[in-house]
Amino acid sequence: SNFDQIGRGQMAMARGFSIWFLVISPLLLSASAADSKNNPADELVAVINSNRTSHKSSTLFDNPGLGCIALEYLKAFQGQCDDVSSKKPANSDFADTFAPKCGVLAPTLPPITGRLLGCQTKYVPPSQAFSDILIQNSRSLEILYDKNHTQVGAAVSGTDGGSPYFWCVLFSSGAPNNTFALEGGVVKTVRPGCFSGNNDDCSAAQGFQHGLWVLISGILLVLFYNSGL
Repeated sequence: SNFDQIGRGQMAMARGFSIWFLVISPLLLSASAADSKNNPADELVAVINSNRTSHKSSTLFDNPGLGCIALEYLKAFQGQCDDVSSKKPANSDFADTFAPKCGVLAPTLPPITGRLLGCQTKYVPPSQAFSDILIQNSRSLEILYDKNHTQVGAAVSGTDGGSPYFWCVLFSSGAPNNTFALEGGVVKTVRPGCFSGNNDDCSAAQGFQHGLWVLISGILLVLFYNSGL
């Protein structure tokens, strides 16, 4: 009868919504979690300073000029993850290329006293990037706890808004009030990617989130089609 058909249709709709809810809920939570932090580069600096203080080392000043230079440093790899472990930009690039793009006056650049660099295809939270990607051996720990550091800048960037993801931490000496002087007193905005110290909302996982929402949309279409909605 028509009533039986309506009843079966309503049951199919209920099953469809139940399946939709069970499948989509964890994905929505993942997307929300990926967007819950404003700047992963700032979070990474917080993790670094926390580890330094627990090791009786001084807290480092989060310098936006150095953070921007760290982001430009990552761009020099042109998305080639394999080059991270075998190559590095020339030291002259700091004054000739990276500093001008960030609005940092090259004569005020102090020595770079250390660098931590890593890359992988999957985006991970900053704390995990620190422990799993950047700190790889005893040499990494020596760089982290070096007493010559006074300032730090961190950056994270995807490639074309997605994988692979690059992480960089640069350390320097010098006093914050007379190093990394900025043209006009403000660091330039550099995209894509995030860098620390610039009070800027930024999501390095933007490409990941975009892909996740595309996946969610596809699942929704399949579920609605199969449930007859």
